[in-house]
Amino acid sequence: MLAIVGIVIVLGAVIGGFLMEKGHMLVLLQPAELLIIAGAATGTLLVANPMHIVKGIVAGLLGVLKGSSFDRKRYLNTLKMMYQFLNKVRKEGLLSVEMDVEKPQESSIFKNYPEFLNDHHARDFVCDTLRTAITGGVEPFDMDQMMELDMEVHHHGEALPIAALSTVADALPGLGIVAAVLGVVITMGSLGGPPEEIGEKVAAALVGTFLGILLCYGVVGPLAANMTKTADEHNEYLHVLRVLVLAFLKGSAPMIAIEMGRRAIPAHVRPSFDEMEKNCKGAAASVETAAAA
Repeated sequence: MLAIVGIVIVLGAVIGGFLMEKGHMLVLLQPAELLIIAGAATGTLLVANPMHIVKGIVAGLLGVLKGSSFDRKRYLNTLKMMYQFLNKVRKEGLLSVEMDVEKPQESSIFKNYPEFLNDHHARDFVCDTLRTAITGGVEPFDMDQMMELDMEVHHHGEALPIAALSTVADALPGLGIVAAVLGVVITMGSLGGPPEEIGEKVAAALVGTFLGILLCYGVVGPLAANMTKTADEHNEYLHVLRVLVLAFLKGSAPMIAIEMGRRAIPAHVRPSFDEMEKNCKGAAASVETAAAA
């Protein structure tokens, strides 16, 4: 949501300043210039990238426009979910959660946390790790190496759409020049006409350069930068899960493992120890009450 506000401010400031200088708004409305720039940018994107990266760009842009989901509430819910899960393992053994990790959508624990289930990367990251632990014979160090490798591969995959969109942003000023040159070509064919007509065509040509630079530095470039931060936030979320799960596999009690996970949460969204303890133990009490009933 903040990205939308930012784009509106950029466009409002540019257009507002233009109008304050007695500019005519209709001069900036050049559909042909916009078609040349946007169409060429889309074409270069399709030429340079396979379809899965194009889909990644679309998904990333939608995520940026919706805003970050990795807030304090998301982390608190994750800690509560993992505390319930680890408590079940401590009391009933690893085999008791085999069906939870095999079919997380049907799990009595995971199904109460739709954000986790909908985040298929995080869901698979946790379930695949625990599935491997259930099979046995894997040392915690090797498990840590597997989780780190999984995170590296995922982060690299998220970086590809960002790099592709950044390349398009870098190309936009050049495409704006292309549109401007075409406008100049048209203008040269009208040199014998009235001065007013020549002036309009020159203005239209210059708008092409203006649009290319504005879209690069005011819209597409910042969106790519925001996508980078979103990818980093997701990687930080996976890191918290990694620290938490590994601590438990090394023999830490559930609450200690949860506390280690809490310490790995970025400072600006990290809940306090009291918040975490109250949240987790309150959830555990409600689960025990439901089980007794």
